Amino acid sequence: MAEKTETAKKENDNVIFVGKKPTMSYVLAVITQFSEGTKEVFIKARGRSISRAVDVVEVVKNKFIDTLKYTIDIGTEEVEDEGKRLNVSTISIKLTK
Repeated sequence: MAEKTETAKKENDNVIFVGKKPTMSYVLAVITQFSEGTKEVFIKARGRSISRAVDVVEVVKNKFIDTLKYTIDIGTEEVEDEGKRLNVSTISIKLTK
């Protein structure tokens, strides 16, 4: 059972969930992933954090990795909050060197 947990951790190591931390915290996480040899990194965000996720990609691309390539997937998730169903926008950005 420990092997499955380790495999799951390795698969999710290259996913960065953007929230309320400063932009440079996420930039550092992306740079760290690439410096450890990861070929692709996924940045995911929902709602108001989407603009911060885009900022992270722009900083990495313009200041650190000139050859950065990215693909963007957008969508909507239905979330229940206090008995109400809300639609929340989502973004997933795949970064490759």
